[in-house]
This record gives sequence, C-alpha cells and structure tokens, in this order.
Amino acid sequence: MKVIDNIEELKKEIKALNGSIGLVPTMGALHDGHKSLIEKSVSENNNTVVSIFVNPIQFCAGEDLDKYPRTLEADLKLCKDAGVEIVFTPTPEIMYEGDKNNLTLICPPYAAVDKLCGKSRPGHFDGVCSVVAKLFNLTKANKAYFGQKDAQQLFIIKKMVKDLNFDIEIVPCPIVREQDGLALSSRNKYLDTEERQIALNISKALKLAQSDYKKGIATKRSIVDNTLKLLEQMDVEYIEFVDDNNFEFVDALDDKTRVLIAARTPNSNTRLIDNILLK
Repeated sequence: MKVIDNIEELKKEIKALNGSIGLVPTMGALHDGHKSLIEKSVSENNNTVVSIFVNPIQFCAGEDLDKYPRTLEADLKLCKDAGVEIVFTPTPEIMYEGDKNNLTLICPPYAAVDKLCGKSRPGHFDGVCSVVAKLFNLTKANKAYFGQKDAQQLFIIKKMVKDLNFDIEIVPCPIVREQDGLALSSRNKYLDTEERQIALNISKALKLAQSDYKKGIATKRSIVDNTLKLLEQMDVEYIEFVDDNNFEFVDALDDKTRVLIAARTPNSNTRLIDNILLK
C-alpha cells in the first residue's frame, strides 16, 4: 500500500495502475462503516484508492473542524488490512494550493441543498461537491462508494455526476450500525456513556416510524408525534419525509418514503444524523 500526500505523485501512481479503480472518499477517523465501503470497493475493483482528508471548505463557521477526530495511524492500518492500493492524505494547502478562500466551487441546485442538513449548514454541500469532484478527477476512478447514512449528500453527489457527465458510477452502500442500532459515525467519538444511550433514541425513533407505517399509520403528524416522544432529551433539528427517488418532501407516505432525523445531544452538542426507508 502506498501512502501519498501530494497531487503530482498521486497522478503518477494512478497512471501506473492496471485495471479498474474504486474510490472511497473519507475524512478519516475510520470505523466499520468505512471498512464496509472499502471492502466492497476491493471486491469489485482491481485497485482501491482511499482519500483521508478533513475538508475545511465543507465546515461552516463554529463547527468542529479543529476538533474533528484524526486517527491517521489506525486509519492506515485498517486500509492496509483491507487490501487498499493507495491512500491519499493531502493537507488543505496541497489540496487547495494554499488558498481555500479563492476557489472555483461546484454549487448544487438550490432546491437540493436548501433543506435538511443544507438549510442549517450553508455552503456545506458546495464544499462537499467541490472536493469530491477534485477526487474524481485526480483518481480517474471507475466507481466511488458512499454510505447511505448521509442520504442527502449521496443524492446530491449522484445528481452532480449525472448533471456534469462525470464518467463514474456512484455505489450506494447500506448504513452500518452498532449491535444496539446506533449508526456508525466518526462523531460518535464525542459521546460519553450517557450521551451514547441518549443518541440511541434516533435509531429507535426511525424504527418506530417504520413500524407505525407498516401498521397502517399513514399520516406524518402521527408518526412525528410518536418519534418526538423518544427524542425529548435531544435538540431535534428536523424530522422530515422525502421521496427516495427525487428527495422532495412528501405529504402522502409510501414505500419510497425515506424518514430523516438530525438531532444534537444535550451535553456535547454533537450533531448526529440517521435515516430509514419506510418499506
């Protein structure tokens, strides 16, 4: 496995690869969710490239850029054990040539970003799409792997690829959870024992929403009222229902409806997201 921290060397090594290339873009602090993406890429491609880069342009003012978990040594071991060929570990100065405040950015459609996570994090998805586009160009990947926990991000990246004619396949991968149901996230490292138990209520609320729907409860208001009872210890940013095909809000629920929750824990103010398809 080669660990590369600069663009010119990465381009050289990419040219030397034979066969298909799978890309797993990450911000590090790798967990079993990332591992599942990497293992799928390794199983489907001749070569796998993992990027580890805490991307400053997708963080908004006051967010956790400086304290975001960084565990490079452990991350590299996970990648090596999984059979990765290249790990790309640039600094912001290398990735953005020393000036992250004077960049050409990719701006997703307003209708796709002015909702859910994008509504409270202005500019976040501009930063996500811009860095992902750079990684697509640098790695020449045939496939890129993204988890479904960041459902809005996945939808926006798929739309970017379609709208801008990127020659790459986006592979959605299932949410990976702890045994008790908590969705894996690098930000789970912020949670103490008490907060972790409280955070479990997000996945419990989603399961309850799915159960209510399968029992025939088809009104959003009833489902929201039931889920909010489980989330009363958290600061709920949103509980929303979207059509899984176009990510537009829906009133009538059906098997294509995805329920999304964002909420903050009471002590550390850690923002967590999760979602489930009602079917």
